[in-house]
Amino acid sequence: MSREKPKRATLPPVQENIDKLEKAINVGNFYGAQQMYKSISARYVSAQRYSEALDLLHSGACLQLKHGQVTCGAELAVLFVETLVKGKIPFDEDILDRVRKIYKMFPQIPVPSNLGDDDDVQELTEALGAAKTRVEGCSSFLRAAIKWSAEFGAPRNGDPQLHVMLAEYIYSESPELDMARVSYHFVRGNNPKKFASTLVNFMGKCYPGEDDIVIARAVLMYLSMGNLRDANYLMDELKRQVTSQELDFPQSDLVQFITFLLQTLERDALPLFNMLRVNYKSSIDREPAFIELLDDIGEKFYGVRRRNPLQGMFGDLLKMM
Repeated sequence: MSREKPKRATLPPVQENIDKLEKAINVGNFYGAQQMYKSISARYVSAQRYSEALDLLHSGACLQLKHGQVTCGAELAVLFVETLVKGKIPFDEDILDRVRKIYKMFPQIPVPSNLGDDDDVQELTEALGAAKTRVEGCSSFLRAAIKWSAEFGAPRNGDPQLHVMLAEYIYSESPELDMARVSYHFVRGNNPKKFASTLVNFMGKCYPGEDDIVIARAVLMYLSMGNLRDANYLMDELKRQVTSQELDFPQSDLVQFITFLLQTLERDALPLFNMLRVNYKSSIDREPAFIELLDDIGEKFYGVRRRNPLQGMFGDLLKMM
């Protein structure tokens, strides 16, 4: 006698689970609710009811973050994006709005800067640890969202608005600020004016003599992507904002190089491009990454093929032989 296969339990409407788990969170049962969000959403995904799984995970991520549970909220936020991928959900404005809503729920808390007695040191240590957790959680979520957007309908580098969100959060929340990382996402974004404001703000905080490097890096990153328009806009906007705030725009050989470079790239002038690299070599060498960026620029604007270091080495060996 054959046994009948047990019938699969019918999943209830998702709103029932959303309401039940919201009550659990509101009474402080964050961990228990987290496990339920993960297990119940997995059942909806298994049944290919992706829309309901997304509703549940979106609600859970926002609620956990609203209650300051950054680790739990970030985990559910990443699961939300993973479900977009599993369901092959195309990129559109509605989904982008849902991603933005989760992003806005991540806490933004200024890190204390004044040190006093031992209690203050302990407080600062805890605040720095919490800031690091926030940045890691939000970064994991937005990087996943950028990757999903690139695969399912946004531009090749991912949706520009997502890049701006990530750049802003890293800049505002990172206890150890990495402006190269901030710039990486801004140049893939769509808001050079906001990028300029961020750079002007940073110029007021950085060590003396570093402001020109920050400006040069930003411009070269735009140019390495072939984006001469935004590179020019950024320089003009930086000068405008610095003037309006009655600040000094950095004057150095490196800034002079960037100014001449922008003018050179407006026309077919490969010899002048190469001459600039030679004449301003000492300024360019202040930041090792500039050499690679300039190689990218030469390839983008003048079709200069980048030389493979190994090919050069083997070529020299063959000549010797």
